[in-house]
Amino acid sequence: MAPAPDLQQLVAGAGDAIMACDAQGRVTLWNAAAERVFGHSAADALGQSMDMIIPGRQRERHWDGYHKTMATGITKYGSDVLRVPALHKDGRTLSIAFTVSMLYDAEHRVTDIVAIVRDETQRFSEERALRKRLLELEAAAKGAGP
Repeated sequence: MAPAPDLQQLVAGAGDAIMACDAQGRVTLWNAAAERVFGHSAADALGQSMDMIIPGRQRERHWDGYHKTMATGITKYGSDVLRVPALHKDGRTLSIAFTVSMLYDAEHRVTDIVAIVRDETQRFSEERALRKRLLELEAAAKGAGP
């Protein structure tokens, strides 16, 4: 049987951002990819609120769901990929996709929520441009008529 991978190396070397937050929503884990995606260093992020990457208009909804998940130990998203806007340190809006999982203590209480995040800003922009172009072509085709 192969030895278990060193999980610290796995998290550190992952191409996707991996972050964890405690029951109060403070960052407890922030890997190098999270630094690259969001622009905040681990030193800046650790111990801080996730508000630094959550757009203002999404915060209430985010925290309502977050606190409910921490209290119940159940996430309604399961293994679904969530797609939401996020904020970069420089103020840019990002389009991110992520999954969540929970960490538990010995009494099976949730201690942290972990997110694995991918920046899909470029892909989202490309898809939006393609949809716009398709609508233009369809409108032109209707205008040409038979």
